[in-house]
Amino acid sequence: MGPFDTGGVVRDAGGVKHFTGLPSSVVAMLRQAVDRDPGAEAVVQLDGPRMSYRELWDASASVAGGLRGSGVGRGDRVAIRYANSLDWVVAFFGTLMAGAVAVPVNTRFAEPEVDYVVSDSGSSYVFAPEAPLPAGKPYVAEDLGPSDLAAIFYTSGTTGFPKGAMTSHENFLTNVEHAVRVPPLAVPDPSLRNLISVPLFHVTGCNSQLLPTTYAGGTSVIMPAYEVQRLLRAIVEERIKVVTSVPAIFWQAISQPNFGDFDVTGVRVASYGGAPIAPSLVAQIKKNFPNARVGNGFGLSETSSISTFLPHEYADGHADSVGFPAPAVDLMVADPDPRTGVGELLIRGANVVQGYWNKPEATANAFAGGWLHSGDLARIDEQGLTYIVDRIKDMINRGGENVYCVEVENALAAAPGVFEVAVVGVPDPMMGEKVGAVIVPTPGSTVDVSAVLAHARERLADFKVPQYVAVRAAPLPRNPGGKILKGPLRNDTDWGTPLR
Repeated sequence: MGPFDTGGVVRDAGGVKHFTGLPSSVVAMLRQAVDRDPGAEAVVQLDGPRMSYRELWDASASVAGGLRGSGVGRGDRVAIRYANSLDWVVAFFGTLMAGAVAVPVNTRFAEPEVDYVVSDSGSSYVFAPEAPLPAGKPYVAEDLGPSDLAAIFYTSGTTGFPKGAMTSHENFLTNVEHAVRVPPLAVPDPSLRNLISVPLFHVTGCNSQLLPTTYAGGTSVIMPAYEVQRLLRAIVEERIKVVTSVPAIFWQAISQPNFGDFDVTGVRVASYGGAPIAPSLVAQIKKNFPNARVGNGFGLSETSSISTFLPHEYADGHADSVGFPAPAVDLMVADPDPRTGVGELLIRGANVVQGYWNKPEATANAFAGGWLHSGDLARIDEQGLTYIVDRIKDMINRGGENVYCVEVENALAAAPGVFEVAVVGVPDPMMGEKVGAVIVPTPGSTVDVSAVLAHARERLADFKVPQYVAVRAAPLPRNPGGKILKGPLRNDTDWGTPLR
């Protein structure tokens, strides 16, 4: 049993957990917020327009009417290619109000990738960059239900074309309930102001920031483009209570020479995820955001965002853990190694999506037996804390010993002078593979490799300590979804001679 509120959670005949008392759809959720306080501020685009809940509803209903007038019908797919903006929000809600299915498109995709998403989803309408929102006679699909398909989020895989995760209204709303329970947040709370600096096309920005804030009747403050000084000013100017980002962004913000000029004492939640975090950085976030509860979230597009969360009380002592299962989530480790307890992490719950669009074989493999086969290697300790140790395809086999890259990355991330790190297998004629680490030093400084390795030896078995280390000034290469591309690091890095 984890530390989260599990009230109203029931199991269906198949054993899957669901929340009782949720709205019937995302549209019904927005309707509740409008009815509760129509004049409350709903969405702010930094340095741009603002909308109340009534204005958001009316604008979205007009877009829905415009879509219907353009021939978009119930269940049709609608691609959203806008960047972070108030228009993105109106396009999203307008698509759902039309009874259609939103297809958020990664704005970092190259044109062939965009073409693939639009074509694969069969989108009959595209909100194109810079194009105005359509308008028509207001329309609202009032009869949407929990199992109706609401959106398709295309995963940014590191190989091949992305797969579309089919997200139902219940999937969205289950994640919304998770997002307000795990920090926790009050509902309703018109004073809640959430700074959305991550992309809305990503499940973190849309599912775990925009929608929960709407559920609470709070204000979503959207950054069209990330810039650290603008982020800090926004926290003050917009009276921000919730900040969510990757660890590197928190480090960058705290490291600004003028950080002390900004009053961030109003922040109540500072959550992070997506990359290993050093315990020292957790301590710095706590110190510099003194009134905030911190926490580490883990999830996938296939789980509508949140699967697990490490709450404030555990953040210092278990910085390498992604925490406990969210209230409506079951976890299981498949075929655990008898020595380490590590196996593939399986996830079950009403937040798990309906499958992959147009990919029955991939769906059958990934969602076999009613569980999502995550592709992550993990262990769960006696407290119920989950530790992600690697992706299955990234595990290093060093002479018959399994080395889990994320475990090594967590150890190295806590070493002095390390800003970013990626661990990969380096081919070796005798051992098969040896452990290689690519380190990006903290900006403006150098890194002492021998000190980093000494730090690692205190925390890792000898065979897990990197035998190859490459230091680079450039950031680690990432795909359009922000995932580190280990192929280029593995193949293009000049590894030199092994250190031992």
